[in-house]
Amino acid sequence: MSEATEIPREHELDTSWMDNMAEWGVTAKPGKRGLTLADVQIGSYADLPAISDNMTGRPRGSTPRAEAYRVGAYQVHTLSEIWLDNAEYLYEEALQRQWSSATDIPWHTLKPLPDDVEEAECLLCTFFNEVEFVAGDVPARWIARTTPDYLEARNVLSAQVMDEARHMDVFRKRALANGGGLMRMSGATSGFVGSIDLARDFTEMSTRLHISGEGAVLTMFRMGELFGQNDAEKTMYRLCAQDEARHVAFGVMHLRCLGDTAPERREEIECYLDEAEEQLIAGQQNPAGRQSESSEALAVLLGGGSQHYDEGHKKLLVIRRRQLKEYMKRVISAGFTDRFENGRSPIPAQYAATA
Repeated sequence: MSEATEIPREHELDTSWMDNMAEWGVTAKPGKRGLTLADVQIGSYADLPAISDNMTGRPRGSTPRAEAYRVGAYQVHTLSEIWLDNAEYLYEEALQRQWSSATDIPWHTLKPLPDDVEEAECLLCTFFNEVEFVAGDVPARWIARTTPDYLEARNVLSAQVMDEARHMDVFRKRALANGGGLMRMSGATSGFVGSIDLARDFTEMSTRLHISGEGAVLTMFRMGELFGQNDAEKTMYRLCAQDEARHVAFGVMHLRCLGDTAPERREEIECYLDEAEEQLIAGQQNPAGRQSESSEALAVLLGGGSQHYDEGHKKLLVIRRRQLKEYMKRVISAGFTDRFENGRSPIPAQYAATA
């Protein structure tokens, strides 16, 4: 080829990046459930730093770049602060069990309800919109504060944000789908639920949110078969419960891991549990006192109408007792068994004995 027709070379080829592999020859193989996060935790890519100095957004296992910007001031950079042993499995389950509020709820089963029953359901949907907003909004903030080295835990929280968005979506749809509408704001975010957003570190937030707050909501969702008035509502509560169970499992497994890796924090965690249990006991004691609006709505639904409120209220007390019982089982599973045996818990002995 003559010099006149030779194609100019505009860029010099630089393949130095090929010399910067973190680890070559590592092959991840799909398991029975496909290629999961657990399957790619191999070789040096599975190494979890007890303390991470990664402030650049660098994927765990990749080669550092000296001139990389510090894109994150990651507050959560110690493994014990956020880790749980089954994070990758919870994430995969969240992916595999996604559902659509548009197509997976049998909306055609909605039928006109008596005004008091419809209003009670709409008030409950308004309440759940509030609490699920907090349950999605608060974890979302902690995702951005967590080092990317702990990507499995971050991914579970990301899936939770999607779950909670879908819960707000489905409860809003139910409120607007049967001639009712959203009711007055319950004020749930001004009490214990709202205090979740005031947590100073991740474990404090998770204890309040996953163990206490979402645990109580999970019990209510599981009871949806009792107060749901049709197949649409029963399906809605059942699907929300399967999501909520994952979120609660995150909190239980994190506390269990923290107790093993940072036992010096157990006394601190006990204080968060004290706060949660005082709230639970407030709902158990003085059952004849003034109920919250959401509790009254539940009693109306459980009784089948305001004229059967007393009967519904009796069923509501059973649900409150079940909330207490399931809470205690979660705390015991998290490794804090002795708080119910040594009198540390504010739960009175008579409640603990019958829970």
